[in-house]
Amino acid sequence: MNGEAKRSAPAYACKESGGVMPAHVAIIMDGNGRWAAQRGLPRLEGHRRGVEAIRRAVRIAGDLGIRYLTVYSFSAENWRRPAQEVSDLMGLLKRFVRHDLAELHANNIRVRIIGEREGLASDIRLLLDEAEHLTRSNTGLTLIIAFNYGGRQEIVSAVRALAQRVKEGSLDPAEIDMAAIESGLDTHGIPDPDLVIRTSGEQRVSNFLTWQTAYSEFVFLPGFWPDFDETAFKAAIDEYFRRERRFGGLSAQAV
Repeated sequence: MNGEAKRSAPAYACKESGGVMPAHVAIIMDGNGRWAAQRGLPRLEGHRRGVEAIRRAVRIAGDLGIRYLTVYSFSAENWRRPAQEVSDLMGLLKRFVRHDLAELHANNIRVRIIGEREGLASDIRLLLDEAEHLTRSNTGLTLIIAFNYGGRQEIVSAVRALAQRVKEGSLDPAEIDMAAIESGLDTHGIPDPDLVIRTSGEQRVSNFLTWQTAYSEFVFLPGFWPDFDETAFKAAIDEYFRRERRFGGLSAQAV
């Protein structure tokens, strides 16, 4: 699927505002640790509350008619965190999949996992595979979990695959275009995000969907992720409605 086709993916009307609901929202869930520190709580409690916020976000996205929701759960760089915190995060991931998968499936939600799986512990890989396998035929919201994910690493993997095909003689370098690179990305077949939300007030993308967010709208919210709720989600959507997406062209007023 090329970039132009992705941008023309079906949109969903928002009756309240008259705007067009984004088909795909991606979220950089930031601020769990600072949320806990402000309250004198251990970082693990911040991460636990962050999992609750994921549950809220999934429910709200479904209620709003959003078709794809991507959450940045664990980056390729997060392995650099203290070993105990990494262990705690892995434990939370396991509990989320084990406890929530049946409900996600019952609600017709499809789960997709993006990110590098090679080198992961076997129990983690099996859980990720199970989540995708069980929900693969569901037709409601697609929940995309970016786990052990890095945007630059994803592009490198796609380019390496193309280079191997060139080396084998099955691909002419002149045939390499944007569609060829996109075909090797983890998100192949998923529309590019219309809207990217980042919580905690930080204004950077942190190696998240580097290729896919070339034309996305970004909304940076001041609140920490554990406090993310329907009000915050709708505030980001309202800001999105105020934007004019031109994809490099002229605005309607300038035509």
